[in-house]
Amino acid sequence: MGDNQNLLAEQRRALILDEVRRRGGVRVNELTRKLNVSDMTVRRDLDALAHQGMVEKVHGGAVPVAEASSHEPGFEAKAGLEPGAKEAIARAAASMVVPGSAIALSGGTTTYALAHHLLDVPDLTVVTNSVRVADVFHTGQRRSGSGTQRAVRPGAATVVLTGGVRTPSDSLVGPVADRAIRSLHFDLLFLGVHGLSVEAGLSTPNLAEAETNRQFVRSARRVVVIADHTKWGTVGLSSFATLDEVSTLVTDAGIPPQVRAEISEHLADLVVAGETDEATEA
Repeated sequence: MGDNQNLLAEQRRALILDEVRRRGGVRVNELTRKLNVSDMTVRRDLDALAHQGMVEKVHGGAVPVAEASSHEPGFEAKAGLEPGAKEAIARAAASMVVPGSAIALSGGTTTYALAHHLLDVPDLTVVTNSVRVADVFHTGQRRSGSGTQRAVRPGAATVVLTGGVRTPSDSLVGPVADRAIRSLHFDLLFLGVHGLSVEAGLSTPNLAEAETNRQFVRSARRVVVIADHTKWGTVGLSSFATLDEVSTLVTDAGIPPQVRAEISEHLADLVVAGETDEATEA
């Protein structure tokens, strides 16, 4: 009996570890429902995994040790994660953009995917602190031609690239970027995030990027977070906004039903990309 109990515990902990690594973090109450065990059992399992150095316990759950709150992967590393989900999210988010509006795109691989879907939306003013996003518009909105003779297409977006210090994810942050953003106002902000949760809100591993994102949020009439399902429950070093400051979350169909319910308790508008009925109002 004892051996069987140990085996079951090991199997359960392996499932927990896989869930933590796959999603970037889990909550105790999610694991109790998923594994059909008590809260105390899950906490013992997390204690055991933390003792082995496999996970890091955080308030209400656990995150992978490899994803420390201050670790910031580079752009190329992040671009290879959940590409299908990011593409679906980008298509759904692009449908929210009205021709002639002023929008902002923060740095990130999901906003980079979104930028490609906005090339044919006429007369946009786009403010961004992403070198990659700016390059998408610079390259994609020009008539075919040779070298420097290529002309800007009619209706091409006016792009404002903030200055600042470049991060590993190719975003420009710091006082120069903050001052530029603070002086502007946008109809719509599309915000990529490192992580989001009920307790921590929106967060990033980079302290300077957190302050730049705060300025983005303050300058926007409407804030749309675009984040795949793995971002939920992940907590970065610095929080820069609460869920109450978010107008809409656009995510993908990989988000579990229980997490959707939790999100809908705190957000007025949840869009699940790729589903027939994409908007769910709390």
